[in-house]
Formats: sequence, structure tokens, C-alpha cells
Amino acid sequence: MSTITVKDGTEIYYKDWGTGQPIVFHHGWPLSADDWDTQMMFFLKQGYRVIAHDRRGHGRSGQSSEGNTMENYAADVAELTAALDLKDAIHIGHSTGGGEAIRYIAKYGKDRVAKAVLISAVTPIMVKNDSNPEGVPISVFDEIRQGTGFNRAEYFYDFPIPFYGWNREGTKVAEGIKHNWWRQAMMGSVLAHYEGIKAFSESDFTEDLKSVAIPVLVLHGEDDQIVPYNQAPKAAKLLQNGKLISYPGFPHGMPTTEAETINKDILEFIKS
Repeated sequence: MSTITVKDGTEIYYKDWGTGQPIVFHHGWPLSADDWDTQMMFFLKQGYRVIAHDRRGHGRSGQSSEGNTMENYAADVAELTAALDLKDAIHIGHSTGGGEAIRYIAKYGKDRVAKAVLISAVTPIMVKNDSNPEGVPISVFDEIRQGTGFNRAEYFYDFPIPFYGWNREGTKVAEGIKHNWWRQAMMGSVLAHYEGIKAFSESDFTEDLKSVAIPVLVLHGEDDQIVPYNQAPKAAKLLQNGKLISYPGFPHGMPTTEAETINKDILEFIKS
């Protein structure tokens, strides 16, 4: 396995395939780099170097008892990109990974990154508060914490249903995708997943978005039941050079279920 050891001693696992301009993928909670299989294969065949890591506490990376915060997630990416000496890179983040990607770019990566893509992202901030009255009530995240921390196997077995929109009329559960979601999720640390809920729900990326001048593509499904669609227009508006594409009826997990459409739009953006 390919790993680096970051400054606090945590091992970060990553995949690194191909040559050419690098594309770095940032996965969502509570998954792993494997959630990018469709994109990794597609862009590898297009001639790009594709890189995806397991966030600390997720997948095959180390299960540290501390440091499960957005600040450390971004710092880990900075150490990985420095170790691989990535330049002129495109960073693509899904859900929690969108927040991780934009925090990394804003704080560490402005000299290394050419473009970015935020898919179904938690940016600018998810939780409802005085400055974000349209946000998701904290009680929703408390319910996710309870299910994750104390009934994880069963809770995660059911979570893919809204994640992929399989509770909508006329849809059918793709059993392989569902089981693969559960497999990835159960590989990680229950503590990291529990603490990661605060990281993805309460982190405020407003200033990160404002500070990023590179072109950023924002993609969001209008039927996202995990990260509400209203996040996307706000994020795109905060960016200096943002572009929004919305998809009627697409779910949160659209990079998997709608890969053909998503990959095409990302490739067009990268080449533009």
C-alpha cells in the first residue's frame, strides 16, 4: 500500500495512477478513496494522473484518536500534495470532500492548484444558525451522531437509501452499490466518523470560498437529500470565478449513479 505519515504520526493511504496533469479526488463522509472508482478509471483513460486518498480515520488510513477536524483534513492533504510534488492540479471534492478541498486550496494550495470542482458539497456551511437561517437544524446532525456512534452497522446499512435517492418513486436499489457503500463506511473508525459529523456540518467555508480565485465548478443535484441544494448557489456566488451546474432529480451520490453525466461535465470544464 502507498502511504505517507503526517506530522502527528497518522498514516494516510492513497492511490496514485498514471501520468499527465494530476487530478486529486476528495471523498465524502464516511467513505474512502474507493468511492471515486468510476471517476478514477474514466480520467485515467483520458490521460490524466489520478490520485485519491483515504481521509484520516477512514478506509485504510490510520485511525488516530485525535485530529478529526476539517483543519487537520486539509493539512493532511497539504502534506500529501507536497510529498507527491503535485503542481497544476485539479482538485475534485464530493460532499465533505468539497469542504476539505476548498479549505486546502485556500490555506495551502493556491500555488499548486489550477482548477477545482465541488460536487454535492457541504460548502459554505450546513448547520442552521443566526447567519445561516436556511441551514439544517442541529437536531438532524445529532440524530446522525447517535446512529453513527452507537448503532453504526445498522444505521450505515440504511443510509445509502436517501444518499442515492432510492426512496423516490420509480427507483430501484442497486444492491452492489449499497453494499459497497456499507463496506467502505465500515472500514473506518467509528470515532473518526462520529467526530467527522461536526467537521462537515459546522465548518464555515465562507472565507475559503471568497479567497479562491481559480476557476471552480459547482455541481449539485436538485433532489439531494443529504446536503440541500440551496448550498450550491450560495457557494458559487461566494467564489471569485465560480460556475454552477444543477441537475433536476439527481441525488447526493450522483458521481456514482449519474457518472456518465458528471464525468462529461467535469472533463469539459477541465479542458475549457
